[in-house]
Amino acid sequence: MKAEIHPKYEPIVFRDLASGVAFLTRSTITSSKTIEWEDGNTYPVFDVEISSASHPFYTGKQRIMDAAGRVERFNARYKGFGA
Repeated sequence: MKAEIHPKYEPIVFRDLASGVAFLTRSTITSSKTIEWEDGNTYPVFDVEISSASHPFYTGKQRIMDAAGRVERFNARYKGFGA
């Protein structure tokens, strides 16, 4: 590998603005804002609008569409078509 061409892969805290959950991971993203983490160290923090902690698919609060009603409306609308 060539030296000095790859981005730095460093620890960073991602903070979910919707739920307030924060998690420490590693990434090439940089940020000028910092936060003191539970271990006493200071890490850069990157704010995200949605993560697995607040996304409806992962939290189980997803709405289920009424597929049967849509099919029935389609059949009612086009029942005389082509006859």
